Amino acid sequence: MTEKNPTQALSAVGVSIWLDDLSRERITSGGLATLIADRGVVGVTTNPTIFASALAKGEAYDAQVSELAASGKSVTEAVFEITTDDVANASDIFRPIYDSTGGKDGRVSIEVEPGLAHDAAGTIAEARQLWTKVDRPNVMIKIPATIEGLEAITETIAAGISVNVTLIFSLERHREVINAYLTGLEKAKAAGHDLSTIHSVASFFVSRVDTEIDKRLEAIGTPEAIALKSKAGVANARLAYQVFEQAFDSERAKGLIAAGANRQRPLWASTGVKDPSLPDTLYVTELAVADVVNTMPEKTLEATFDHGVIEGDRVTGNYADANAVLDALAAQGVSYNEVTALLEKEGVEKFIVSWNELLDTVTAALESAQAGALK
Repeated sequence: MTEKNPTQALSAVGVSIWLDDLSRERITSGGLATLIADRGVVGVTTNPTIFASALAKGEAYDAQVSELAASGKSVTEAVFEITTDDVANASDIFRPIYDSTGGKDGRVSIEVEPGLAHDAAGTIAEARQLWTKVDRPNVMIKIPATIEGLEAITETIAAGISVNVTLIFSLERHREVINAYLTGLEKAKAAGHDLSTIHSVASFFVSRVDTEIDKRLEAIGTPEAIALKSKAGVANARLAYQVFEQAFDSERAKGLIAAGANRQRPLWASTGVKDPSLPDTLYVTELAVADVVNTMPEKTLEATFDHGVIEGDRVTGNYADANAVLDALAAQGVSYNEVTALLEKEGVEKFIVSWNELLDTVTAALESAQAGALK
């Protein structure tokens, strides 16, 4: 037998490797297929920032932009057409993985417009629209875990649509997300949906927690505070996995699973390190555990493949230590609730900024195409 490379070893632990990036160039060049074959990638996540970056580079979208301009599409209509086309084409590439894993992997996620983060009805309507437009069973609709998002999660799941819940920072919000998922499954069951076809992941953000908390620890400046730097993100995520284990061991969840439902897997998001002094695989190796997704930027994926040291399950035996880290942070005066509320607010705001950048980029492209057509 040949020795496993690090990404194969990670997959063997039970981690599904999803790429946190998508562009038309990746799709058409065969680059995405290569990552599937050579790096064990079994899914893709997107967000407004990723699409804004993809549209701003290269010429891959020029032909479609020209067609959309000629047909008189508005900028929002154009963005909808461009992004859903990419997601549909990526979904086709991942379809064999979706089929072979019974829908667990082979997933491509697309996010509702971030300006709807506090509009439950608007989110529900757009989730249905995206699901219908992409028209692939392996698409997942991303809905942010705001208070209003919880209602949207329930109703979208109830309609039989698979959901990637994004922007989760706190353990309490994670519990609420799982409850929203289970409530949606109960409604889906009552409506006669096949529960086995409904999947969901709960995207728990990691590195952003360290960035914010480390800033506060540096401001405190005591040796005790400095000793806690870069520990909060991993500790928080490990306890999120404990929340997942406990929630799906409940009688309520067991009853739904017996009826064919799937557990809502934790997904580790924001797993590229922000602090260059940290190991570049920190949020991969330290969060390896069965039945999770780790969605990685390509840089983190390549670092893991090159030199990641996978030591098996690094989560379930570390709950006491993780709790101790959060207790020590509280003792230093760092407010967990304040940090996680701020990160949720900033997360929505950052995606709105990226969405507006995406609209600006497409507006400029449409205007250029229209000008070119008039020459």
